[in-house]
Amino acid sequence: MKWQLPQKAALDGDVPNLRVAPEHSGSAEVEKYLALKTAIHRKLLDRINLSLLEKMSREQIADEVGDIILGLLVEEDAALNSRERQNLVGEVLDELLGLGPLEPLLADETITDILVNGYNHVFVERRGLLEKVATRFQDERHLLRIIQKIVSAVGRRVDESSPFVDARLADGSRVNAIVAPLAIDGSLLSIRKFAKKPISMAKLIEYGSIPEPVSQILAGIVQARRNVLISGGTGSGKTTLLNALSSFIDGRERIVTIEDSAELQLQQEHVARLETRPANIEGRGEVTQRDLVKNALRMRPDRIIVGEVRAGEAFDMLQAMNTGHDGSMTTVHANTARDSLSRVEQMIGMSGIEISPTSARAQIASAINVVVQIGRQADGRRRLLSLSEIIGMEGPTITMQEIFRFKMTGRGDHGEVLGHFEATGIRPKFLQDAADHGISMPADLFRPSLKLGAA
Repeated sequence: MKWQLPQKAALDGDVPNLRVAPEHSGSAEVEKYLALKTAIHRKLLDRINLSLLEKMSREQIADEVGDIILGLLVEEDAALNSRERQNLVGEVLDELLGLGPLEPLLADETITDILVNGYNHVFVERRGLLEKVATRFQDERHLLRIIQKIVSAVGRRVDESSPFVDARLADGSRVNAIVAPLAIDGSLLSIRKFAKKPISMAKLIEYGSIPEPVSQILAGIVQARRNVLISGGTGSGKTTLLNALSSFIDGRERIVTIEDSAELQLQQEHVARLETRPANIEGRGEVTQRDLVKNALRMRPDRIIVGEVRAGEAFDMLQAMNTGHDGSMTTVHANTARDSLSRVEQMIGMSGIEISPTSARAQIASAINVVVQIGRQADGRRRLLSLSEIIGMEGPTITMQEIFRFKMTGRGDHGEVLGHFEATGIRPKFLQDAADHGISMPADLFRPSLKLGAA
């Protein structure tokens, strides 16, 4: 019998790998092919010396494994044409050296997130929109084996006693896995891919995420050493914008970055990168962001950049901003600029320090100068939604003024969000701060209702 691989049109240069069309995913033909691949893989492991593979390139391994697979196909009485054989060799190599069916998705630069809901339901995010792909695993055991391979590489484990875990791939991509008994319908795997090339401010302008005039203002804010809080929801592009803003920092400054999972890709030479460490299997050895922020103050930083504040480290970050580390930046999960300040206030309460709400708000108002709100809109595009300035306190309330905003005007024929960026007409205080640093900002950009570009 000749095995015929199910075909599916490749998207954006995808390499075929179990790319079974959803309507055929339960066919007997597909199941037979999956069973063949599993049998070949298991027999291959019995015949090769895994220790020798570490000294060989993938091309050398492919040549060696290809010959062995030909012999195994004869044993299995399965005849494949040259393309089918090449696909099978590639898939077995992915199982042997990589993460199996996930490898083509990881290699596809148009994909930003990979979401696995059980062994036979895989979704990806492309250009801000989710879509189901035909990639699938052999069964639940196959998916679990891939998850174990990921987490064991960073010294973690996942099982019934420890059913969820955060990890990181070798390229920096963030991974979260959760298995039974917490995952009811099969193991869940989420991968936030790490961009091999950081998205620059020029790219954000090209994508329509930020108008060019506003990028000039953001550059001036960073160069004038104003403290910046970037606010947005999950997947809104906070880290991407933080990377882009960091490009405006003077290369002569010492920057210390602190992250839960290293994602920042700063281009400056003088960067000291710190990353938290989870507790080990015995529950010891944890190093939190708060520990690292405190330690960073002893490292003579000019600026401190925290990937995202989530808890008590917010208080220490504000203290750093207030004590000579001007130009520091961080991000926070929030839906509006005003909500972001409330979130930071709540985090101060998580620090365990006795401080009144009014004092906490005074700390925030004194430390943070600019709040940049970004969001992912209904069409999947990520945009800057508002740029606001904190100007102080009025009684117990932090006062804030919006400088720029995105104004939505409707929806296009294909569901795209239509709108434009505009100035509110308020001249910000940071104009003078920028002037004191010798930085000139075009004053006419702040004219009331000035349209700064459509998006």
